[in-house]
Formats: sequence, structure tokens, C-alpha cells
Amino acid sequence: MLLGVRILKYTSTRSKIEPITSAKAILQGLSNDGGLFVPEEIPKMSLEEIKNLLPLEYEQRAVATLRKFLTDFTETELTECAQVAYDWFDDASKVPMSILVHDIKNPTAQVGVLELWHGPTSAFKDMALQMLPQLMTKAMKKVSEKHNILILTATSGDTGKAALAGFADVPQIKIMVFYPDGGVSKIQRLQMVTQTGKNVKVVAVRGNFDDTQTGVKKIFSNENIRAELEKKNVKLSSANSINWGRLAPQIVYYFSGYADFVKNNVIKLGEEVNIAVPTGNFGNILAAYYAKRMGLPVKKIICASNINHVLTDFFKTGVYNRNLTFHKTISPSMDILISSNLERLLYHETGGDFQRVNQFMQELSKTGKYKIDSALKQKLNNIFYATYATEEETLSLIKEVFGNYKYLVDTHTAVALSAVGKYRRETKDLTPILVASTASPFKFTNAVLNALGENVADVDDLKQLNKLNALTDKPIPKNLASLANAEILHTEICNCEDMPAEVLNFAGAK
Repeated sequence: MLLGVRILKYTSTRSKIEPITSAKAILQGLSNDGGLFVPEEIPKMSLEEIKNLLPLEYEQRAVATLRKFLTDFTETELTECAQVAYDWFDDASKVPMSILVHDIKNPTAQVGVLELWHGPTSAFKDMALQMLPQLMTKAMKKVSEKHNILILTATSGDTGKAALAGFADVPQIKIMVFYPDGGVSKIQRLQMVTQTGKNVKVVAVRGNFDDTQTGVKKIFSNENIRAELEKKNVKLSSANSINWGRLAPQIVYYFSGYADFVKNNVIKLGEEVNIAVPTGNFGNILAAYYAKRMGLPVKKIICASNINHVLTDFFKTGVYNRNLTFHKTISPSMDILISSNLERLLYHETGGDFQRVNQFMQELSKTGKYKIDSALKQKLNNIFYATYATEEETLSLIKEVFGNYKYLVDTHTAVALSAVGKYRRETKDLTPILVASTASPFKFTNAVLNALGENVADVDDLKQLNKLNALTDKPIPKNLASLANAEILHTEICNCEDMPAEVLNFAGAK
């Protein structure tokens, strides 16, 4: 029996297409017009339904949330997906919360740090990318898919490994990950290039993440490539947050975090929280937006960027301009100037005006920028507060939090916590805040050790794991500790223009 009387269907952000089910949207990944799939309407979650989440395990909370969007899946199917997806996590709660008192003079102004990195690759991407293969496998059976699926993904660091781990040796699916050469941390690179599996391929690209992501999106929208793949009985799909099956599971942990706030007596049911998210491609923060639209009591969503602050500029000026100087930073997963999921936000906040969104995207492609009107800018500013952290502020925050609480955060989480401080100083708003902690600090040992006063420029990255462990007495995640003995299996590098050939070659490989 299906979960809803009415099946929620999905359309494109860029043109009027025949709406499709969530199963088809998940399998296809990206609309043929280059747009992103969005639900025709955003379902609601009542306070009573949120209250019902309190006694549940994370897997059950996931089913209760996802059933709102994936109405063509049965409850049994979603339960099976969740049980398999979250079985690999090293904490029983899946998403433990550490509560920090950010303002000692006002202990009610607490900060709940949602540790989203207890999965098999020590990054928040596991929360969705362990679920996506399960959903995709169910979807293939649901629509009687006879083609082989090729997952094509660009990564700024964490998505790649999480997707590879999730899809390794899954029947009828291959996965190919492109990452910017020199644009990810050494630990992130090692995680990817040591990935085993008969169906996986990892290729470095000469360029930055935006070059890599643009190359992947061009492949998706190229009819000639799709025709060539059809001859090989292959269809493309994506594991990036452009895939709805990747984005939807991220909504779950904001509801779960709110429920834990209530359980811990930080707030009462129905009271508002703020949410702070370190942001690059705008997927994780968009999940918080969907949670708010569904009925989660959220006052403000804090968009935290590093010095690649294209999003901060956009929210403050109404101009999205990717023509900024690109910086490689100590928070590399946020080194992005083209935030793909912003397109979904624009679609919803313009009332589903796909023509207007398509115009924005065409201007972005042609000139590298577009401008929204003052009315739309005000609507966005009512929802979001945007700021950024410098490299120095990020390092200082890591040192401050460890010094005050003996709590260790990575560089991306530090950016979010820095934004929390700026927001509170500027607005005097002491509403309790949920902060998305997106990666283990052991994935960025060099910067974290530097923040703690250790000069490790000449120390091998794998040895830095042990040094950080000895200095802080924090455990090294098992998947990272095992990298020391892992064999490097993927060494290929290509130019952006050669990415289509790489895809076609891998699609036809036995």
C-alpha cells in the first residue's frame, strides 16, 4: 500500500515538463532541460507529527519525514532503505548532538552542534549517500528499469567518497567521480583514490570545482552523449545534491535535531530555533529551507560561507556574480562559486516561475551573473542571514571552541560557528541554534593542528592523524586510520574538455 492517497510528483525548475514520480526523478537525477527536479508542492509536518518524532530512532524519523516527499514508495520500502543505510554509522544515535553554551551570561542561548559525520566516510554526505543507493535500487525495480545506470558526480571533496562508498558494487549501477586536481584535502583525495569496487571510477580534472561541476552538467544536457550512452544501454544519473534522492534525506536531520532539542529541554515544542549551515553548493542549507517550509519552527537560516563568499554577496546585494576571484581555502568543500541548488530556492520563492528561473540561469551561463529584484531579495532576506568567515577567523574559532569546551571542530563547522557569533552580535537574537557540523576534524588535520598552535607543514597527512589524536585525545575515525595501508587504485587525470570521452569510455567498459 502506498503512503499517500495522492502521489506527489516532480517538475523542472526551468520549463513545463510532464510531472514525474519521485522514483523517476531519483533515477534521472537531472531534468533533460538542464533544470533540477522539485516537488509540485511542499508537504507539511504538523507540530503533533514533530512531537511524535521524539521517542523514535533516527531510522524511524527518516521514514516519517521522507514519506512526505517519496509518496510512491511504501512505508516498508522506506523502512528497509533506512535500516540498511544507517547500519554503518559509528554512533548509535546516528546524529549525536553536542550542546555548547555560546553566551555564558545567557545559558538558554544554546548551540546544538549536529554531528553529521559518523557515517563510513566521516562526512555529512553519508547521511544522504548511504540512503540514495537504497532508494535508487528500489526505484529501478519500481519502474522496471532495464538500462544500466551510470552515476556521474562532481565533488569538492566529501560527496565523492561518500557516493563511491554508497554505490560500490551495487548491481546494475556504475559510478564515476570527477574531482578538481589539487582542490580537495589530501585525506579527501586518499579516500577517493583508494576506493575499491568493480563499478567505480575516479578521475582528477585540471581546474577548480566549478569547472568540474560545469563539465558534469554539460554532459547531462548533451543530447549526443545521451544518444551514445543509449547505444550502450546506459542512462545517466547523479549523486550530487542536484539529485532529489540525495537532497531529501538531508531534510531529516533538521527535524531530528529539533526533536532532540525538545527532548533535552532546550526548547518547548513549537518554539523557534535558528539553523546555521556551512554552505557551498547550497544543498545542505536548502534542506533546512525545506524543513522550514514544511512547518519546522525555524526563525532564521544562517548561510555561512568562507572567503569564496558569492552567496553572502548575493543575499546582501541581490546580485549573483560568479566572476569573483576563486580561492583555495582550508575549508575546501565550500570552495564553490556556482551554487547549483540556489536554483531550487529561486523556483520556490518566485512561486514556481520557471521562465524567470531559466532566464537567471541563462544569464549566469552567458555573463557569469544575474540580478534579482528588490521584492524577491526581501523575501530571501526574511528567511536567510548571510555572512562569511576569513581563514584567520576560522582558525581562531577552532582554537576558541577547543579551549573553552575541549570540543574539536573541523574547518567547515568552524565557519558556521563563526557566522553564529556574527549573527548574534549583529542582531542580539539569542534564539537557540542548530549548527550543521559537516565533517570530522580528522579530515582536515593540517588546518586544525595549525589552529591549535602546531606547525605540521613537514608532517605527512596520515601522521597528522596520530598527532591530532595525541594532542586532543579525540579518537581517529576507523575509515581514516585505515588509509595508511590502502592501495591507490585511481591515478587518472584529464582536462575539462576530455570529460565526455572519459564518461563514454567508462560506460562501455566491461
